[in-house]
Amino acid sequence: MSNTIESVEDDAGNVITYHRHANGGGLIGRGAKADDTSFISSTTYVEAGAWVGSGCRIGAGSWIDRRARIGNDVFIGDAVYVGQGATVGNSVHIGSHSRIGAGAQIDDGVHLHGDSTVTAHGVIAAGTRPTAGSSVTALPRHKLPRHKEQKRRAA
Repeated sequence: MSNTIESVEDDAGNVITYHRHANGGGLIGRGAKADDTSFISSTTYVEAGAWVGSGCRIGAGSWIDRRARIGNDVFIGDAVYVGQGATVGNSVHIGSHSRIGAGAQIDDGVHLHGDSTVTAHGVIAAGTRPTAGSSVTALPRHKLPRHKEQKRRAA
C-alpha cells in the first residue's frame, strides 16, 4: 500500500479517504485489504472492508463494494461492479461491463463473459460458463439441484 492518500466526496457530502494501491494505483478504502501482487487499476475503487487476494488483475473503472471478497488469481475486466458482501472464488474470470449482485457467491474457476449480470444472494457453481451478455439468475446454495448420482442414491 502506498502512502498516497486521496479524499473523495460522496453524493451525501461525506468525505471518504482512500490509499493508492502500490501496484496500479487503485483506490483502497479504510479497512480494505489488497495483496501487493495484485494489479488494481488507478480508476478502480476497493471499498471499506473488502478483500482482494494475490495475483488478481482488476481493470479500469471497476468497483469492489464493501465487504466483498475476491479470491486469488482472479481476472476482473473494466467497468465491473462487485456488490456488497459478494464472494468471488479463486481463478475466476469476470468479463468487462459485468455486474455481480450484493451477497452473490461465485465458486472457484467460473468464467463469466463481458456484459454479464449475476443476481444478488445467489450462487454460480463451479464449471458454469454462461454466454456473453447473459443475465444469470443464481439460485441460493440450498436450492441448487443435486447431481444425478446423488439423486439415484437417495432413491
